[in-house]
Amino acid sequence: MADEKEVARVIATPAAVELIDKLRAEHGAVLFHQSGGCCDGSAPMMFPQGEFMVGSSDVKLGTIAGVPFYMSESQFEYLQHTQLIIDAVPGNGGMFSLERPSGLRFLTRSRLFEDEENAWLETHPVERADA
Repeated sequence: MADEKEVARVIATPAAVELIDKLRAEHGAVLFHQSGGCCDGSAPMMFPQGEFMVGSSDVKLGTIAGVPFYMSESQFEYLQHTQLIIDAVPGNGGMFSLERPSGLRFLTRSRLFEDEENAWLETHPVERADA
């Protein structure tokens, strides 16, 4: 269908885009990985590319502000029906995430996809990180 609209699995607020741009200017090529828990809870973490190894059990949800965004396949199975909305809010970022010294932290909000969006997504699977 020619007028089919792409559905983004992950998007960013203007505040997040501003922080992403600042961190990219400081650190060069970066990537996001949605933490699945443990020490820093469930937070979007930003790392320099090459300092975080994306594994074969990760999937790429898309890009935000030119930065690739990954999460584990098992976490994606749980969240596949939600759009992730990455925001930047006052606070301390994840212990190893690049935004930590900025006074801001990345935060994931979400919303459920509508039926039409889910139908589109079913025909457009996520990329495996090892692909």
